[in-house]
Amino acid sequence: MEYKLSTPLKKEDISQLNAGDLVYLSGNIFTARDEAHARILEMAEEKKELPFDLEGSVIYHCGPLMKEKEGGWEVVAAGPTTSARMSKMTPKLLDIHKVRAFVGKGGMDNVTEAMENKAVYLALTGGCAALAAISIKKVIKVHWLDLGMPEAVWELHVEDFGPLVVGIDSHNNDLFLEVSKKAKAAYSKIE
Repeated sequence: MEYKLSTPLKKEDISQLNAGDLVYLSGNIFTARDEAHARILEMAEEKKELPFDLEGSVIYHCGPLMKEKEGGWEVVAAGPTTSARMSKMTPKLLDIHKVRAFVGKGGMDNVTEAMENKAVYLALTGGCAALAAISIKKVIKVHWLDLGMPEAVWELHVEDFGPLVVGIDSHNNDLFLEVSKKAKAAYSKIE
């Protein structure tokens, strides 16, 4: 199936998705990599309020390349980064915030249970940084630029961002795990 969804996402939006479906996103999304995830969790521990709202949000695992221009920023390239690096922080983040989707490349480890009835993982093909930038229509705001350009949280407005493949749905299905199991089974027959 193919879906066009708009942010902020509701629980009903993600509950209709199944592993393998295609998704196109429109609305505002946030970039966040390792350092941003760590700061989000530190702020929760310190009972501090975030400068942005993660209710129904989409977090894009991306370290974009930006160019400063008069009155704001322009996206040069914004390809996905390896999501597995954020896996260990994701369950705790989902316990604290109602993030509804994560976008990245390469799948995530040990997050399927944490995402059940809460969130989905959407995979974007690696190596498409310039193509992904075409769907980003505006940089709304940048948060935590002190972390550096790739680690800052960039709030982006996107239109028909995708195609994104549902890699992990909210029903305990992990497309990456299924493919890995099939590959191992096929390989064991060859030996």
